[in-house]
Amino acid sequence: MDACFAEPRLAAIYDALDPDRTDLDAYLGMAREFGARRVLDIGCGTGVFALLLAGRGVEVVGVDPARASVDVARGKPGGERVRWCDGDATTLPPLRVDLATMTANVAQGIVHPVAWHGTLRAAHAALRPGGRLVFETRDPAGRAWERWNRADSETVTEVPGVGAVRSWVELTEVRGPLVTFRWTYEFASDGAVLTSDSTLRFRERDEVEGELAATGFVLDGVRDAPDRPGREFVFVARRP
Repeated sequence: MDACFAEPRLAAIYDALDPDRTDLDAYLGMAREFGARRVLDIGCGTGVFALLLAGRGVEVVGVDPARASVDVARGKPGGERVRWCDGDATTLPPLRVDLATMTANVAQGIVHPVAWHGTLRAAHAALRPGGRLVFETRDPAGRAWERWNRADSETVTEVPGVGAVRSWVELTEVRGPLVTFRWTYEFASDGAVLTSDSTLRFRERDEVEGELAATGFVLDGVRDAPDRPGREFVFVARRP
């Protein structure tokens, strides 16, 4: 897993470095639209979305293989309202949820086909009949990785209790649908420099539609991401 999620020092500052989570508004809206009272948040990370749901009275299970990130989530105000699980979706106990989600980069971060198919099967098993799986993935045609460079991404963030942290991203490799990049973090307090390498899989729309059908899902639709129009596919699939 990526160091930014698994390394305690990086997990602790993750939210401060990415404070704008308006991307989650669409997911909150769909939870309301589908009348979801029980939600499985796959790849919950530091728990931002799970806690937003729990604050609205939704019963939430959050699962993530990055223990450091889940520990951050557990320690947040309201963390006791969520059932946190260490591991991936295939390790979950039996569930019957109304909605399963993979927000942000979660779906693309599951790069190996075996792991991806296992995640889809686990989501299908966790849903009640009629329940929905919702996730996003970038449209490869947008070639988002061409904008991942230090000049466009370098920032300095004042993190409470930590001090100034300089961070930036650099593209390291593009190999077919796999795009690898490195985040670098410099801590002004002690001069420490930490890096986190990530790989995302850019799947074509018809590829994802075929994988969903093969897992037993019915595709209800493919939506646009309201905050990133024309750049994302938001898949809404239903367990019959």
